[in-house]
Amino acid sequence: MSSMSVLNNVLLTAGTDATGGGSMWISLAMIVVLVGVMYFVMIRPQNKRRKKEEKMRQELQVGDDVTTIGGIMGKIVSIKEETDSIVIETGIDRSKIRIKRWSIASCDTVHDNAE
Repeated sequence: MSSMSVLNNVLLTAGTDATGGGSMWISLAMIVVLVGVMYFVMIRPQNKRRKKEEKMRQELQVGDDVTTIGGIMGKIVSIKEETDSIVIETGIDRSKIRIKRWSIASCDTVHDNAE
């Protein structure tokens, strides 16, 4: 017998209870299992990704090559902690753009953390 047919037999048997209380508990258990699966499939990976991005943004240094959420690529020339902003230098003419720290999508510089 397959597991689906066993599950169907259990649900049908529980549904024929005289009081109907058995099917209520099975339905409640299925909802709890569904919520647990949704947590591990959707919410937990999103929280881990958010923490990783926040750590990357806090570890930015002058000289790092970065890409913004809008796709602008440049090199960090200064970091202003009090306003939580970063100045990057882009293009051949070395124009400078002031952006917020949260707008950094990725840091393209590899740091040696073995120091």
